[in-house]
Amino acid sequence: MSRFAPKHTTRQDLQPQTYEHGYSSPTTNYAFISQPGLSSKVVEAISAYKTEPPWLRHSRLAAYKLFTAKPIPTWGGDLSQIDYDAIHYYLKPTAAETKSWAEVPPEIKITFDRLGIPQAERAVLAGVKAQYDSEVIYGSIKKMLSDQGVIFISTDEAVKKYPDLFKQYFGTLIPAGDNKFAALNTAVWSGGSFVYVPAGVTVTLPLQAYFRINAPQAGQFERTLIIAEAGSQVHYVEGCTAPAFSSASLHSAVVEIFVGPGARVQYTTIQNWYKTVYNLVTKRARVETEGEMIWTDFNMGSKLSMKYPGYILAGKGARGETLSLALAGPDQHQDTGSKAVHLAPYTTSTIISKSISKGGGRTSYRGLVNIGPQAHHSKSKVVCDALLLDELSRSDTYPTNRIFNHQVSLEHEATVSKIGAEQLFYLMSRGLTEEAASKLIVSGFVAPLVKKLPLEYAVEMNRLIDLEMEGSIG
Repeated sequence: MSRFAPKHTTRQDLQPQTYEHGYSSPTTNYAFISQPGLSSKVVEAISAYKTEPPWLRHSRLAAYKLFTAKPIPTWGGDLSQIDYDAIHYYLKPTAAETKSWAEVPPEIKITFDRLGIPQAERAVLAGVKAQYDSEVIYGSIKKMLSDQGVIFISTDEAVKKYPDLFKQYFGTLIPAGDNKFAALNTAVWSGGSFVYVPAGVTVTLPLQAYFRINAPQAGQFERTLIIAEAGSQVHYVEGCTAPAFSSASLHSAVVEIFVGPGARVQYTTIQNWYKTVYNLVTKRARVETEGEMIWTDFNMGSKLSMKYPGYILAGKGARGETLSLALAGPDQHQDTGSKAVHLAPYTTSTIISKSISKGGGRTSYRGLVNIGPQAHHSKSKVVCDALLLDELSRSDTYPTNRIFNHQVSLEHEATVSKIGAEQLFYLMSRGLTEEAASKLIVSGFVAPLVKKLPLEYAVEMNRLIDLEMEGSIG
């Protein structure tokens, strides 16, 4: 018997708050909502509902067994409060993805209209994918790019349209056995983006995806796969939000990126989950000869984030860069960082991690630099800067460095600081309030990372940081 429930769910009451994206839409018109809890029957039902090929169904079931066998990690944040039996693992808001904004159901359109998707698409984007709970419900790409052979579709659509290409790469960089939550994602994944950029093609405008958890006690498990052939370039931007439900939600994504020889990929995340969301994500790139991978990672919101985007520098002269910012407020723990694995000679990695803790929030940098025996003349630099805004907050650094070659260079530095009384006095003597002065200092602290974003996103990032800083002083 299928464990998928009829088209009904109970909406949780909203908590009083000022969180900008705290609104939600009713789920009574959803095409499909799974019953809460996870079992092999639920996994089979998801695959059957999506009419997937047998190999993918077998992949899901094998991953489910791994998920149940692996223990819950205890080395990072506190995961003991996740109630896996209360989570809906698959929610389908609409019958099918639409290509026209006019075709999107009104209640969903209102949500994404408030997020600014139509305006953003017209202004600066080459393509947009909008995911609502488990499914991509809206997608478009500019004709200029599709004429060049660029593919930007939902991952579910890629299974059907490009089965051989999808199967060639899926799960090869992050197998189900990588960790407990990679296994969970492989078992129940739905939605996400599939991007293919042919050799020599430069995508001059960002491709953007929006991931929105709308339903209470929902799990979102998108799977993103990006393939950049030799000499190509692409910038992919994802934004994440969720309503202000009192019940917890789980976001556990997997991202696999393949950077060909001489190619360049930048992957930007602007995460603004609500404070009841557990954000447990695995992201990894493989970079070939003279290729370049850049992670720009901004983490705000969520009860707990555990995310360490990394790269395997597999080809001579490959380069990797991670620029991350974590902001933790009351009852929040941002456990973030990066992993750099050097396999080839003359490879370079740079990890710059900045964090801000306020109101008793906790940030942690957790990173790995592994320089293998063949990676001679490689270089790695890690910089961790933490800013504490009060006596209640906390910041930790957990670096791991494994060096197997003597002809390499490794730098690591970490600093923890507070907003200085002298800085505040100087700015307040120029007419600023204490809160305005503090915001200005924080803005200067994060500026080196924000300036790496396109102008439109830099403005949005500064605005979100400014909202997070409201009421932090006094």
